[in-house]
Amino acid sequence: MPDADSSNNAPKGESAYLTCAFSDNALVQQLVGPHNSNLSRLEQRFEVVLHNRGNTVIIEGPRGKVTLAENALSQLYTRLSDGLPIDDGDVDGAARMATPDARPSDTDLSIRTRKRHISPRSKGQAGYLQALNSYELVFALGPAGTGKTYLAVAKAVAMKFAGQVDRIILSRPAVEAGERLGFLPGDMREKVDPYLRPLYDALHEMLPGDQVEKLLLSGDIEVAPLAFMRGRTLSNAFIILDEAQNTTPVQMKMALTRMGENSRMVVTGDLSQIDLPNGTKSGLADALETLQNTDGIATTTFTRRDVVRHDLVTRIVSAYEARDAARKAATSS
Repeated sequence: MPDADSSNNAPKGESAYLTCAFSDNALVQQLVGPHNSNLSRLEQRFEVVLHNRGNTVIIEGPRGKVTLAENALSQLYTRLSDGLPIDDGDVDGAARMATPDARPSDTDLSIRTRKRHISPRSKGQAGYLQALNSYELVFALGPAGTGKTYLAVAKAVAMKFAGQVDRIILSRPAVEAGERLGFLPGDMREKVDPYLRPLYDALHEMLPGDQVEKLLLSGDIEVAPLAFMRGRTLSNAFIILDEAQNTTPVQMKMALTRMGENSRMVVTGDLSQIDLPNGTKSGLADALETLQNTDGIATTTFTRRDVVRHDLVTRIVSAYEARDAARKAATSS
């Protein structure tokens, strides 16, 4: 545990008693949270009991759970030592990332933007960030709330301000309008705003609002509806194709072949949420089948364990998955 001492007075049975002593009392107060709220969240996650006494945190509970709680506290204390705040999401993320081996990773997977310092909050997110660092084309699959789009936007912003790409291209199929955006009022941005709003929301979490608007006006961040990407070559760009399960195979091939020199592309989607007309194959599913043995492409698949929104979202996703599995079993029997 960085900057901390631990002593384990565990009996021979399954229960354990661990004292973690930290060197900075001010950071310990942030670590435990107002009225020990952070400790309470960890207690619920690990089914242990946590006590704060001065600069120490005492952990009591099943031996394996005590080790995991110690690991989570270590991650949070390290974050505070780096001058970064922690919130409920960080506490929950540290709990998801906790492992019996408390040694830190040699690879820093965090992303720094103008407004946020973002670290993985689940093992799936850690694998996703590794893929974003290593591959030029990444497919991200999984349910809502797993950070597929959010982390892609964060990586795009970080690369833009590091001078690694010149532009950020945001694209999403406008399935509800049948891609016939000309019937909607306003200019191009006003037409596609309803479909790209989640991407805008992510941008505003990474950058000050006035800077987002400036980059949009200058074209450094470009709204590129899928229907209007045909014939273009996107060089020196970070391209995000969101909600890709709603592309057709022809659209997906067109989008993938837009990549130019020094470009990155992230394709996100949830194959359980396809809104295409019945009988139309998803371009995302088709691409995964076609490109499964192609070098230089990474695929990250998230599960409900990677959902980082409200705990209720995880239970909602689980309920829908259980219902779909039951229907599938009934159909096949």
